[in-house]
Amino acid sequence: MLLISISFTLLLVTIRIIYTQDLMYVFYYWNIFLAIVPYCCSRLLKKQQSINFKTVCILAAWLLFFPNAPYIITDIFHFEKRPPIPYWFDLTIVVTGAWNGLLLGILSLMQVEKWLSGKLSRKLLRIFVLACIALSGYGVYIGRFLRYNSWDLFTRPLVIIYSFGNQIIHPHQHIGVWSFTVVFSLMMVIIYETLKQLPVWVSGTEKRNYMYKV
Repeated sequence: MLLISISFTLLLVTIRIIYTQDLMYVFYYWNIFLAIVPYCCSRLLKKQQSINFKTVCILAAWLLFFPNAPYIITDIFHFEKRPPIPYWFDLTIVVTGAWNGLLLGILSLMQVEKWLSGKLSRKLLRIFVLACIALSGYGVYIGRFLRYNSWDLFTRPLVIIYSFGNQIIHPHQHIGVWSFTVVFSLMMVIIYETLKQLPVWVSGTEKRNYMYKV
């Protein structure tokens, strides 16, 4: 179903490009690819048995690319009426694109949490999950509004460090950064916790499963 959902969005984008001869929304190909990367990283963890250098590298790669998944939600900013394409057609593209980004991000986080559940205490695991969501919120902001990319951490590390340090030291001068980060992170927490509860609600039982198979 995940593959079908992603393919549906990309099919709509392809149809639009062929029909209009316009490359608008072609960025969804790249953005969805970047959103798939953290999901693939979290899948790799399932084959590992313990925390070692390899798994730390996988987790680092996952965390680096993780914000790219929920980032697709902000692509809705590109949505506007563009004749001759029907309004509803473009709306379907941006909504399904946002859904795919959100789904890939949530699933990858669930897989990482499940893998770590037997290796960290529940309290540490909870802190880790919330920290990852908060970092993703910040990552989405600097990606959307400051136009930084994941690989800028390696190609322009000093620029990113300076920018982050300035925002930490002078938070009152960067209210927009922290407001967005907090609100976006809270939204992600609500969605994440809601989806984790779905099996319980569907089954009609009160017993909560700490993590279900993903």
